[in-house]
Amino acid sequence: MANTYTSLHYHVIFSTKNREPWLVPDIEERVWAYVGGIARAHKMMALQVGGIEDHIHALVTAPATLAPSQIAQFLKGDSSKWIHDEFPALRNFGWQDGYGAFTASKSNLPAIVRYIQTQREHHRNRTFQEEYREFLQQHGIQYDERYLWG
Repeated sequence: MANTYTSLHYHVIFSTKNREPWLVPDIEERVWAYVGGIARAHKMMALQVGGIEDHIHALVTAPATLAPSQIAQFLKGDSSKWIHDEFPALRNFGWQDGYGAFTASKSNLPAIVRYIQTQREHHRNRTFQEEYREFLQQHGIQYDERYLWG
């Protein structure tokens, strides 16, 4: 559409199923790079991808034609298939059912990139569950603990 301009940035977070530590250091860089490639294949740009053994953070710029649910579906679905194909020993690997997606302003992108790059430091003192709850609270999202970890 003519004269339509957007600047849409999403910080997408999701964990492995049951927070299992599948994303070991030996493969994590390959997984992060592949997720970046998934973003490119779907007309997004991954500004930073990272995490630790039990979860992933992806900061992406996306076109207005992609809903956050589609973004998460592409990142999770395509990466899960690739992990199963590339690492046969991880045949039981899976992502959690849900995800978190938070909008980010352009002025906050450098801080979010640093945050993703320093995940190991953050998780020396707090779990993924604590981190995720904090994101939900910071963004004013109400949740029911019974359904949070599905």
